[in-house]
Amino acid sequence: MRRPTVGALRTWAVTTLIIALLGIPAGLLWTEISPKVTYIVIRGQALLADPEGQAPIGTDGRFALIALVAGLCCGIAAYLAGGRGNDLPLIFGLAAGGLAASLIAWRLGHQLGLDAFQRAVRRAPDGRTVTGVAQLRATGLLVFWPVLAVAAYAVLELLVKRLPAGDPGGAGPGEPDEVGGGELDLQAAPAGRDIDRREG
Repeated sequence: MRRPTVGALRTWAVTTLIIALLGIPAGLLWTEISPKVTYIVIRGQALLADPEGQAPIGTDGRFALIALVAGLCCGIAAYLAGGRGNDLPLIFGLAAGGLAASLIAWRLGHQLGLDAFQRAVRRAPDGRTVTGVAQLRATGLLVFWPVLAVAAYAVLELLVKRLPAGDPGGAGPGEPDEVGGGELDLQAAPAGRDIDRREG
């Protein structure tokens, strides 16, 4: 089993870092576009004012949409920017970076305004309503970003089918122009004639 080269490790690390940093604007966007969720304060605790409402579901839905678009874009960009021989480092970078980006977006989006929300809950009398912060209830959505990024890369590889690393794309063994080459070519010799025998 071959050890990863320095170039492969560098490709993986750079890909992971760049994608992970995208979690910052993703978290800010999630907070900005998420619907406002209203809580009612009962004995110092914040409870959903409308447990059957669409706002909590909408918050999860917007996170899923951001992760879907970001994952697809990352997978496409990595494939277009990559070259032959970089497939595995890029795929691992997409997976690790996508998961890190999802975690960053989730935690950052939830933390924004959290202190003010908690202070409002502590100070509010029973029955007072307060507006909450972005909160992800369906944590399984965290894998959307890395899974879709890797899937987009794989689909492009199936459609485009880049040549394997080290394949120059020229003629291979068994073609007429390989006579006298470094590899044995059985198809180059005419039928019933020894290529090593001199013709009279």
